[in-house]
Amino acid sequence: MNFQRTNTKISLIEDYYNHFDENKRLQRRHGQVEYQINMHYIEKYLNNDTNKRILDVGAGTGAYSIPLYQKGYKVEALELCDANIEKFKKNNIEVPLRKGNALDLSFYQDSSYDLILLFGPMYHLLKKEEKLQALKEAKRLIKNDGIILVSYYMNDYAIINYGFMKGNIKKSFEEGRIDENFHTIAKEDDLYSMVRLEDIDELNKELNLQRMNIFASDGASDYIRPYLNKLSDEEFDLFIKYNLSICERKELLGASSHVVDVIKK
Repeated sequence: MNFQRTNTKISLIEDYYNHFDENKRLQRRHGQVEYQINMHYIEKYLNNDTNKRILDVGAGTGAYSIPLYQKGYKVEALELCDANIEKFKKNNIEVPLRKGNALDLSFYQDSSYDLILLFGPMYHLLKKEEKLQALKEAKRLIKNDGIILVSYYMNDYAIINYGFMKGNIKKSFEEGRIDENFHTIAKEDDLYSMVRLEDIDELNKELNLQRMNIFASDGASDYIRPYLNKLSDEEFDLFIKYNLSICERKELLGASSHVVDVIKK
């Protein structure tokens, strides 16, 4: 089966990131919740061992690669979009950076990495077969005792936010973008694919990947952006601590904007 993305699909993604600044999103308060919680877990699993090798697949402009490199870790990065690669390189950081996508990591050696980040690809891989291929490639590259962190864009956040809060729920049904169980249906011209926890479980089961942990990286923060912006710095620090205290609670995972699955082979 050919998993190479079509030129049209790649062009859609590249056009999007030519006009969307991911760094600015992560610098805003709702993005900082996601970023700080993700970094907390990344550093937890690295355990200050700077001999560990990291591969950042879908590295964007280097939001995670660069600070990890600056902390002394051995980091390599892969990114699809030229606009992101250009911004990444402007940081003048000597992180080995390749252009490519998560479906074909053949230029990396088997069992070479202690930690792999998949913090963007799963959002844009629309088909189950593509998601499986990206996970299969990561599994091939991770060491036997290594960890893969996979970020997913969650279905019910999209239903609540885009569907009900932004008034698109009826239109989405009419266009066949939601099924009778309120599960989103990705179309060929979509940029994003949303999942539920059972979808993630199914992917792991098919590839015999073992879950070590799963957490909501941003919780309710995307729903309450105006309120986050009104918090004092001290209150916002407390909000980060609050999210760290609840981010593994299973009853809250599905409604988060992003969930990170921590897996091993």
